[in-house]
Amino acid sequence: MDVSIGLPNTVPGTTGEQLVEWAKRAEARGFTSLGTIDRLVYQNYEPLTALAAAAAVTDRIGLCTAVVLGPLRANAAVLAKQALSVHALSGGRLTLGVGLGAREDDFEFAGLPLGHRGAELDEMLEEIKQAWANDKMGPATETAPSLIVGGGVDASFARAARFGDGWMAGGLPPDQFAEAAEKVKAAWSSAGREGAPRLMALAYFSLGDDAEANANAYLTDYYAFLGEETAGYIAGSAAKDAETVQGYLAAFEGAGCDELILFPSAPDPVQVDLLADAAGL
Repeated sequence: MDVSIGLPNTVPGTTGEQLVEWAKRAEARGFTSLGTIDRLVYQNYEPLTALAAAAAVTDRIGLCTAVVLGPLRANAAVLAKQALSVHALSGGRLTLGVGLGAREDDFEFAGLPLGHRGAELDEMLEEIKQAWANDKMGPATETAPSLIVGGGVDASFARAARFGDGWMAGGLPPDQFAEAAEKVKAAWSSAGREGAPRLMALAYFSLGDDAEANANAYLTDYYAFLGEETAGYIAGSAAKDAETVQGYLAAFEGAGCDELILFPSAPDPVQVDLLADAAGL
């Protein structure tokens, strides 16, 4: 299983200097990819913009939106162009993970309806693939970005099988990931796809002397829209020591995960080294 790390693009107070230093350290320590999370109404950096900054200071490490909220984008062609640009600038390192989004305030702020986003995302994914296949859409690249579809319901599994190179789970524990992954593989087979889907997952970590405080401060705020109990559960589940990190890696690998992206709760780049040490990189 590939072990990847999220950029702190959604951690409030993260500076540009911290973000690019984070990217450089992550590459030096051997992580497979750098991930970004998407929100509109929050103190965060836009995901593709953050990855473009990371691309400028790295040479090897993958870049992955995990996930960008497709229905909040202006239109499919613009998103396709933005993704292709990051892919070209980085030398072909982008994986575009796309999902629905669920926060009412994001959609309200964007002036968009929340109710029909599933059908809209289907159309968007089709248009993205068509745009990448059109030789008039530049810049020129040897390959198109990899396309991963996020989501935790049957419609998302079918969407991944229809349009994507794989599927990404958002915040599922390993046992639930394994159950969902079987449904993804069944949808893949039903769609007549050859090979196997790439199966990806997310988790959180917070290491060092202030691990508990950082996880509580950030994650309970970020997930406050889910309610106090759920937000507290997410904060409590963040890996806060090396033993828990190693347990997560083993459990997700055992559940059939191909790549696990561990997202931070603090912006200090020392977190990169702490996670790399904990993961044995």
